[in-house]
Amino acid sequence: MRQAKKLWSATLLAIALPLAVTSAVASAAAADVHWVASWGTAQQVPEPDNMLPAERWRESSLRQIVRVTLGGSRVRVRFSNVYGTTPLFIEAASLARAVAAGKTDVEASSLQQLKFAGRNNVMIPAGAEYYSDPVNLPHAAASDLAISMYFKGEPVRQTSHPGSRANSFYIKGNRILESAWADAGKVAHWYQIADVEVQAPRSVGAVVAIGDSITDGAGSTTDGNDRWPDQLSARLIREGAPAMGVINAGIGGGRMLRDGTGPNLASRFERDVIARSGVTHAIVMIGVNDLGGQHRNGDDVPEARKKIIEDLLTAHIQLVERAHAHGICVIGATITPYMGSDYYRPNASNEEDRQAINSWIRTSGVFDAVADFDAAIRDPAQVERMRKEYDTGDFLHPSTAGLRAMAHAVPLPALQKCVIRQ
Repeated sequence: MRQAKKLWSATLLAIALPLAVTSAVASAAAADVHWVASWGTAQQVPEPDNMLPAERWRESSLRQIVRVTLGGSRVRVRFSNVYGTTPLFIEAASLARAVAAGKTDVEASSLQQLKFAGRNNVMIPAGAEYYSDPVNLPHAAASDLAISMYFKGEPVRQTSHPGSRANSFYIKGNRILESAWADAGKVAHWYQIADVEVQAPRSVGAVVAIGDSITDGAGSTTDGNDRWPDQLSARLIREGAPAMGVINAGIGGGRMLRDGTGPNLASRFERDVIARSGVTHAIVMIGVNDLGGQHRNGDDVPEARKKIIEDLLTAHIQLVERAHAHGICVIGATITPYMGSDYYRPNASNEEDRQAINSWIRTSGVFDAVADFDAAIRDPAQVERMRKEYDTGDFLHPSTAGLRAMAHAVPLPALQKCVIRQ
């Protein structure tokens, strides 16, 4: 009997040792990689004109094209119902390599159904965001991926990013596993999607560009992927810099201190920057709508002007401290010129306030680095205005050339590592 027990113990040990070694190797391999955001956007409640009509949801499929900034093979998607007031029901979803930006067709061989805890459908509670199960989808940096979803009914309240500057496509029926949608309609907004993440080495991180319409892409071309964060990503690839995810969390009309077309930046910083997977850096460019809005609303008496500057500086300090607590470096970006804007019609006082805030961003030492967007696109002869070739013509939003100049104003050494100032 003792001999039998010894033999049984030896047998168990012979089985357990390889399993233990395999498990240890797997754990070590897992420790060498992590999830990193490769594409992402900021969420808001769409205005009525930007909502997807109810009939586009009912027994319909929605295909949305996004350009990722990191290559890889193991991928997952984060779906969002963060502004929903009732559960969101996704009946089916898929992921594929898109044929091209702005095109509805995908590579048939790459089409994969997404699952959620092994199931084809998912209920996402009101206010929540869920990941899909990971899939293997080899792709290069700057690839266009297509996220397709099938719905039986519309959300009671939609979660969206209206300023996608990218076309999405809708079609009747469950068509998520069909590569060609020849008869699809299109709309230039994103709905219910927050991130595409890729599994990457621990050394790979992501930078989130957070701000207003200038970051969101006003002045860029639809399906052109030429917003300044896009051009920053292209620059990183072109110049052979270490791989890095670049995420655009701009919202048109966004302000630091008060809600506009979307939530104020101070309130969304946690979700849009800190909570994103693999984020090591943030570039914060905000303030033109705070300053311009105060003047437009006629509330720019000296006391109010002094107060808004104090509040803006305090908010920036708070963001930096919150980011630092999570090991995230913050690059402060100066506010670009907007004198001549017919929307805000700024005066000398507005320009004085902009210059004061920019001087503080450059010299306060609060930030870990500075991206001097103002210096990059201002007219040297009239520093309160953009250079003509960098202006879309509204004196507020940079042209694609101006957005390129902004991308080149980001100090790449500051993105290579995160050394937090104390």
